[in-house]
Amino acid sequence: MTSLLSRYATPFTTGLFAVSLISGVALFFHLGQAAFHGMHEWLSMVLILPFALHLWKNWRSFLTYFKRPPMAIAAGLSLAAAIAFAVPAMTNTGRTGGPPQLAALQAFGQANIETAAPWFGLDGEGLAKALRDSGYTVSDTQESLNDVAKASGKSGREIMGALGGLMRH
Repeated sequence: MTSLLSRYATPFTTGLFAVSLISGVALFFHLGQAAFHGMHEWLSMVLILPFALHLWKNWRSFLTYFKRPPMAIAAGLSLAAAIAFAVPAMTNTGRTGGPPQLAALQAFGQANIETAAPWFGLDGEGLAKALRDSGYTVSDTQESLNDVAKASGKSGREIMGALGGLMRH
């Protein structure tokens, strides 16, 4: 059994790395997201087993890399790159991240009724009336859409849904 695992460790590591490489490049360029996302995540997880077997099979050779500066340099630079990506994402309290459409909707929610109204072919009072008719509490056309939602006991997502309904009329 050990011989079988040993014989296939490097070929599977190579094959799954190629899949991970190709799917990762496609995801980076936003190509075939539906096809590549699950493939990339799951097969990268599967890659762990043959990689571990490959290390086990080649452990003595692998240890010799740690006796030379290039491994320490590569490991240090890799760690620094990972930290450079992780720290801003983990400490980012001002943004939720995600798709640009979500960021646009969040920004739109900060607009006041007067500013948002022309998007619906209305003036500020017309949009305020339409929101009131939809069950929202509106006291002033200078209120932000998010504030109107909050005052009405609803979420920003709910008010965006109500506004979407106005675009169909």
